[in-house]
Amino acid sequence: MKNTAFSRMLLKWHKEKNQRQMPWKGETDPYKVWLSEIILQQTRVQQGTAYYKSFIKTFPTIFDLAKAKDEKVYKLWEGLGYYSRCKNMLVTARFLAFEKNGNFPEHYEGLLKLKGIGPYTAAAIASFCFGLPKPVIDGNVYRVLARIFKIKLSPDSAEGKKYFTTLATDLIDKKDPGAYNQAIMDFGATVCKPALPLCGNCILQKNCGAFLENKVMAYPVKLKKMIKRERWFTYFVFHNNAKIFIQKRTAKDIWENLFEFYLIENKKPEKWTARKVQKFLVEKLNIQDAAEIVIHKPAKQILTHQLIHAVFIEIELAHTVHFHSQNEGKWISRKQLAQTSFPVIIRDHLENSIMLS
Repeated sequence: MKNTAFSRMLLKWHKEKNQRQMPWKGETDPYKVWLSEIILQQTRVQQGTAYYKSFIKTFPTIFDLAKAKDEKVYKLWEGLGYYSRCKNMLVTARFLAFEKNGNFPEHYEGLLKLKGIGPYTAAAIASFCFGLPKPVIDGNVYRVLARIFKIKLSPDSAEGKKYFTTLATDLIDKKDPGAYNQAIMDFGATVCKPALPLCGNCILQKNCGAFLENKVMAYPVKLKKMIKRERWFTYFVFHNNAKIFIQKRTAKDIWENLFEFYLIENKKPEKWTARKVQKFLVEKLNIQDAAEIVIHKPAKQILTHQLIHAVFIEIELAHTVHFHSQNEGKWISRKQLAQTSFPVIIRDHLENSIMLS
């Protein structure tokens, strides 16, 4: 299939049949396009839409976002995961607002230099906002190209990424790259779907190599799944006079800059009993006044490359304890808990905690 024919048919479908609706669709404001792309990284459109609307409402311009306090932004981001995105977003917002008068670079290479912006986001801003012929390549695009052109390389491999990028660059419509990029992404999301693709209604059916060989579900080629790293956390939720101890995660690790309870990371699952908890408190933390101990059932949170197992142990203390070794630790009220940013697994615990109800 010739490249020009592929692009022409895709744009025709986009103009006549594409009914996919998203609040940022057709947007040419670099701030809004950038914001939507950062939110949608590793996030489904359905979930990301609500966050996008909240961010636009709370921070209508890049200046509003740049001037906001970190905690307010992280709180609004809560639940999206991949908090390094939020951290990088703030760095870029403040750089552009305070150093560039709110203006985004109008060329691809300049966009790539901004914190948290990679080839995908740079191409989106470049094509949608500045009309540059840079292909946006996501999972939907990989799938469409792999099936149509019977590409036997995996998009997860270095060789595959290079091949797909070269092909996508050749295919993009130079006159209207923004419309083309939107068309191929939407086509992959609504027609050439990962499961149950609508091949019977596909305008590219006669030109689809995978369909003609009856091997649609064999594309794109996948590499072996990465084994997730398992981690075991024990959270000690210390209470005293209606206050709770929390600390900030400052290491270069998951959930950086979010808050959590006093944490012990174990190398394997730990079977806690009240007696074992009391012994740990006395020997490791010199705490001898635990008036009440509640050990909750294990919980877990699945991340892209990690599986987190957590046990929450709530402990009522007779006195306030100062944990000198803990990062940015502090005692806060129950009211302040609702205003603090936590990982999803901790937020879920707070909603079900007996001692906090």
